[in-house]
Amino acid sequence: MRDMLNTGRMMMLLAALVCSLTGPSSGMTATCAPTDADALGPFYKAGAPVRQRVGTGYVLAGVVRSAKDCAPIPGARIELWLAGPDGGYDDDHRATVITDGKGRYRFESNAPPPYYGRPPHIHLRVSAKGFATLVTQHYPEQGRTDGNFDIVLSPAG
Repeated sequence: MRDMLNTGRMMMLLAALVCSLTGPSSGMTATCAPTDADALGPFYKAGAPVRQRVGTGYVLAGVVRSAKDCAPIPGARIELWLAGPDGGYDDDHRATVITDGKGRYRFESNAPPPYYGRPPHIHLRVSAKGFATLVTQHYPEQGRTDGNFDIVLSPAG
């Protein structure tokens, strides 16, 4: 029995070592699974102003990375839109944020409300030079005032 436990621990340690060696900071090639696409929805409107805040009460942050090697993507453009506290879409709840030099972004808004039977969500349209544009949605966890949503883009072509 003791040998089985020791073998199990060794396997877990080996798995952890392999994961750490294949990560983006190890110098070896790593891959990240692309973020799942989701519906654009009927309320998308191009040209949202560049701003990091459209309200208060919920903060969404994360990193945009490449599916090819997990490298951060600086300068990625993230368009965000969500329903306001009244459940309607308007220009006051649209924004564009640009990722920093490490691919990070931060966006603050009201907590998105449910509407028409849909769960609370924030729409995102993410684009970057050399990558396929991604449309997806973030679904906040109930009762949370912040969320982490890392985004992985596929190379174009």
